[in-house]
Amino acid sequence: MAKQTYVAAIDQGTTSTRAMIFDRQGRVISSEQLEHRQIFPQAGWVEHDAAEIWRNTRRVVASALASADLDATVIEACGLTNQRETTLLWDRATGEPIHNAIVWQDTRTKALCDELAGEAGVDRYRDRTGLPLSTYFAGPKIRWLLDNVDGARDRAEAGELCFGTMDSWVAWNATGGADGGVHITDVTNASRTMLMDLRTLAWDEEICGEMGIPTAVLPEIRSSSEVYAPLREHGSMAGVPLAGILGDQQAATFGQACLSPGEAKNTYGTGNFLLLNTGTEPVFSDHGLLTTVCYRIGDQDARYALEGSIAVTGSLVQWLRDNLGLFAHASEIEALAAEVDDNGGVYFVPAFSGLFAPRWRPDARGVIVGLTRFANKGHLARAALEASAFQTREVIEAMQADSGVELSTLKVDGGMVVNDLLMQFQADMLDVPVVRPVVNETTALGAAYAAGLAVGYWESEDEIRDNWAEDTRWTPEMSDDERDRLYREWNRAVEHSLDLG
Repeated sequence: MAKQTYVAAIDQGTTSTRAMIFDRQGRVISSEQLEHRQIFPQAGWVEHDAAEIWRNTRRVVASALASADLDATVIEACGLTNQRETTLLWDRATGEPIHNAIVWQDTRTKALCDELAGEAGVDRYRDRTGLPLSTYFAGPKIRWLLDNVDGARDRAEAGELCFGTMDSWVAWNATGGADGGVHITDVTNASRTMLMDLRTLAWDEEICGEMGIPTAVLPEIRSSSEVYAPLREHGSMAGVPLAGILGDQQAATFGQACLSPGEAKNTYGTGNFLLLNTGTEPVFSDHGLLTTVCYRIGDQDARYALEGSIAVTGSLVQWLRDNLGLFAHASEIEALAAEVDDNGGVYFVPAFSGLFAPRWRPDARGVIVGLTRFANKGHLARAALEASAFQTREVIEAMQADSGVELSTLKVDGGMVVNDLLMQFQADMLDVPVVRPVVNETTALGAAYAAGLAVGYWESEDEIRDNWAEDTRWTPEMSDDERDRLYREWNRAVEHSLDLG
């Protein structure tokens, strides 16, 4: 009888790194996860220690194999997915980072973005990159590192440094590092740098020049599903082909089987990210959404997406836990929020990194509105959860205006979708059903699918569609009047968050 084989995935996220093993039906065989430190050198700055992340990656891969009593001989391929936009420069010869990674939430490049926008405005590069000039994206972060780390620019121009988002960093190390590691990224991650032309899928040398970024630091752009290189000899998956790379939100879209134009998913993680597959032509937004590459399989045409990015959702729950001490574990927020019948008139606008889609207001800051003596920590917990649903409605309204597609159901995934109270409120706010799949960790699953397709473990995208299965569905229960009242009051609260930064 043929030996059972599997596909592995590494999910390098904003707060943790996870390794997962999947079988042919897309079922989870094992999973291991480690959190890494969040470093806040000053207000608005967020950093990660890339060396810590690589150590954690090795540990979770080894643990995931060991916990299922598996070894590399039964792993057919490994996929990789990652927090996008988080920016790192490292020494090509030694593998040493020259600075902590600058995280996507970091706002230190605001003045630089304003300078680059000049008279042309924030949309200076949107027609080529699909992105507004924002602190969110990697290009300005590279420029900041080159300008602020001693000797970095000279070393970059001499070809001594590598730039990468976290997919490039993990892939380089996992395939050998300074001893022959491949310096690559995929089209989805490259599309988040503000340095790649969406149509040619190549680095735009004019934009690189205007941003002051030497092209010598940039990785090679590859498709999302192809065999890149074998994993390094001394690792626990030695010789397994690294065969799929997708930015985390695109990976979740792939894992949710949103493979046809008009299909959408929303991931509730550190932030919320809603992607709508728009097919083989990029659709440019008039309503504050991003145009991005959704995925590219081998040498097929790239598929594109409209994306709405919300900076702070799950990380707000962390903030309530770590900074205010409202509860000991993030999972406790649902019970606390359920102690009250409604939000008590309290609205929490979590604009810690400004507001992303569809408003793009870097001057916004977090505010709590509507406090009275009646309000208690249950109301605060409920307002925090409701903020995710209100912001998601804003993005979906923008998406429908751009695409002309009416949403009939919303597929959801990510860590927060185990929260029934939030999912019911989301269905109520949207007035459409919200559907959670059986495999909730669709980000890692999408990376596994991309890798498995590249080596023939799965023969076609139809197998991915067939694997998708519904677990739970929430249907709207709220009256139209109540829905409209709550959303109107949310919008009024948002006005209070503006012009503060």
